[in-house]
Amino acid sequence: MTDTPVATSTPAPSTSAAVDGAQLTDADVAALTTALGAEDGALYAYGTATAFAQPDRLPQIAEHAAAHRARRESVIAILTAAGAGVPPSAAGYTLPFPVDDPVSAARLAATSEHDCAVAWRSALEHAKSPEVRDFSATALADAAVRAGKWRVALGITPATVAFPGTPEA
Repeated sequence: MTDTPVATSTPAPSTSAAVDGAQLTDADVAALTTALGAEDGALYAYGTATAFAQPDRLPQIAEHAAAHRARRESVIAILTAAGAGVPPSAAGYTLPFPVDDPVSAARLAATSEHDCAVAWRSALEHAKSPEVRDFSATALADAAVRAGKWRVALGITPATVAFPGTPEA
């Protein structure tokens, strides 16, 4: 893993350095592993969205996919440093609805950000170490910001939700 900055307007995800030295509990490992699955799913969703998105949305998709990739790599580094197993990414994912035009591509991106927010909120709730909770809170906030950007693109108001990461939000 490298800490090469990505030239975007969105800050790169926090590195795993703050967590690498922490002793992870079984709850920490389970929380991170579950959230890792959501990050993998988001990358798959962004790959699909790329095929149907409006050309002017492609930089946003690339930026958001890069953030998920960096977050995923950070989680893998944390789990590896703790000696925990890292599950492989799934070969494919079932999309929540058909994606066949720019609007459905944007909806998929917004949905994947919401799914990541739910996963990171759950990690925040279930993790035991302060370092993993801090990492999870940052990931939750980042997903909420990206979800808000997609809601704006879709014309959804309000663009933000009061409690990001709640399943009904």
